[in-house]
Amino acid sequence: MKNILIPTDFSENADHAISYALNVFKCERSNFFFVHAYADEVYGPYHNVDKETFDKQKNSIAKDSENKLNKLISDTQTKTHNPLHTYEAVSSFESLVDAINDFADSKNIDLIIMGTKGKTANSKITFGSNTVQVFKYVKCPVLAVPDQYDYNQPKKILFPSNYMLPYKRRELKLLDNMAAEFKAEIHSLYISDFEDLSLRQLDNKKFLEESLPNARLSFVRTGVHNRANAITEYIKENDIDLLVMVNSRHSFLEDMLYQSTIDEIGLAPTIPFMVMQNLPR
Repeated sequence: MKNILIPTDFSENADHAISYALNVFKCERSNFFFVHAYADEVYGPYHNVDKETFDKQKNSIAKDSENKLNKLISDTQTKTHNPLHTYEAVSSFESLVDAINDFADSKNIDLIIMGTKGKTANSKITFGSNTVQVFKYVKCPVLAVPDQYDYNQPKKILFPSNYMLPYKRRELKLLDNMAAEFKAEIHSLYISDFEDLSLRQLDNKKFLEESLPNARLSFVRTGVHNRANAITEYIKENDIDLLVMVNSRHSFLEDMLYQSTIDEIGLAPTIPFMVMQNLPR
């Protein structure tokens, strides 16, 4: 049974991510945890008030959070009627990243699914600040769904890799399970001007192949010009449905996440984007 965590701020973007999640795991027994972290809603407007006023506002926001979560679950059950799915509401007086990390650990979460943007939905940016923070700091795979993306089964998955890292089995198993469910192709894209691989790269490439036995795995190489452009072009030219990357020390994704703005790097996928964390859990 899959444990899926979906953060929500009750925006249209969050609802869109929920819809995508319910479709992706439509045929699998899954527990969905809808999480609303509301600490910023309390500390932001009410940081300079007296304690009595602060506590009153905190209790009011907590109650509103619980009511909205319960309504969200009720509406979801009414729309889907899926006997394979269960739902749980989690209202948390924490920051988003802390709430997600704590809950992911306590419930052994397999995957977090969220929108690429929240309530602000600034059309000029690719990922909202909350999504970037979750990408950077949460020790669990994160799947971000663009608000304009219409659901397609992930039949073609792009997985760029330089084969320098021995990826974690747990996260590759998640990817393998998805590939098996949808009979998907996984395109492992190596961006390099050189065909020859080092012994380390060969070992890690073999490990990747052995860890994805149910995927229709292919290995592709393209020359280096700009990694973001290479990924974007490959997505367009091959009708890719899902982009998967690994966040680790000194990786291209880490470089991207630690830019002053993520858009400076130029990677703006219009398809769902799954970030796997190469960290022990």
